[in-house]
Order: sequence, then C-alpha cells, then structure tokens
Amino acid sequence: MNATVDPNFWNALADRYAARPVQDPEAFDRKTAITRALVEPNHTVLDIGCGTGSFCLRLASTGADIHGLDLSDQMLRIARDKARAAEVDNVTFHVGPFDDSLTAFASESLDGAFAYSLLHLVPDRKAALAQIYRLLKPGGYFVASTVCLGESWIPYALVLRVMRWLGRAPYLDARLSRASLHREVQSVGFEDVQAPDVGAKPIIDFLVARKPSR
Repeated sequence: MNATVDPNFWNALADRYAARPVQDPEAFDRKTAITRALVEPNHTVLDIGCGTGSFCLRLASTGADIHGLDLSDQMLRIARDKARAAEVDNVTFHVGPFDDSLTAFASESLDGAFAYSLLHLVPDRKAALAQIYRLLKPGGYFVASTVCLGESWIPYALVLRVMRWLGRAPYLDARLSRASLHREVQSVGFEDVQAPDVGAKPIIDFLVARKPSR
C-alpha cells in the first residue's frame, strides 16, 4: 500500500516539521475535542501517521491505551522524546507502514482509529480504509482530517507534480474531493459518516464514522 511513499522524505523533514506551529490551532482544538469525547479509559486506539506524536499526547489524559504508527523513525524519535518529557506511560509508538505487514494489532482489536492529515498521502486509500475497518471492533469509531484539493480551481496536480520532481513534496492525491472520500469510507463498510463543522479551511474535510455493531 505504501510502495510509492518514501520514509526518507519524512525523516529528512522531521526536525523542521516538529518546529512548526500547529496550523489553524482553533480548528485543531475543535477536532481534538470531538475525538477526545469518543475515547474512554478502557479503549485501545491507534493514530495512523502520527508524526511527532502531538495528537497522541493530547489524548493521553483520557487514560486510554494510545498507540501511534508512522513510517518515519525520525518522526518517532521526536515523539518518544516528547512522551518521556511529558512523563506519560499510556502512549506507545510503532514504526512501519500501515499495510498487511502490520502485526502489532489483531483484527477487531481497536476501539478507535484516527487518520489526521493522512488519507490524501496514501496511494491506495481504499486498502488503507479497509485495513482500518478490519482492525476496529464492531461499533468502533474512525476519525479523519483530510486535505481535499479536487474541488479547487487551483491546478494543484500540476504544481505537486513539479514539486515531487524537485523532491520538495510527497505523494499527494490532488484529485480527492470530499464527496469521493466519503463514498470511499462508506464503500468499505463504515456507516453514520458525519462531517462536523470545526471551522477548518474549505480544503479540509473532517469526518467521523462508525463500524456497524453486530
């Protein structure tokens, strides 16, 4: 699933990425509040593409068993340093791709899964969504924040093609729209797909969905 995603790109970016302030902090706070409201102390949850671990650490006070997964070992180096500094003991970080090689979690072992700023970067998005669906328990929740450029008049596809050729950008699906993303989420079996208004920029889609209960 991650065949065209290069962890070296993110490794080289890690320290600069960690130093950047959160973009649109008010919207991010609203997303976090909606997500935290779903997480209970007895839950096991996974943040996919967790980067430097900031979101995982925001969830630590819920008392849940928090896991973060990322391709970049340098991103996770920073994440682990931050976790030690915060003295949290319920956050665990895993390095590796989110594909069939992931063995840390069994089918139907997670209460929740999060994909913040991830799905637009995944070449095989439907496979990723199917994997998330498989790992969630019946009734489990999925929360995603995704860049959707497909409805913009700006020729992002051309710009990104040039930037990737220059080694300045990762893979990013510039054709993805909100409607197509929601259809993909529903196509793998998720239901009750909602898009709460968090005051984010128009190109950001924030959604919450559920795996059906038995």
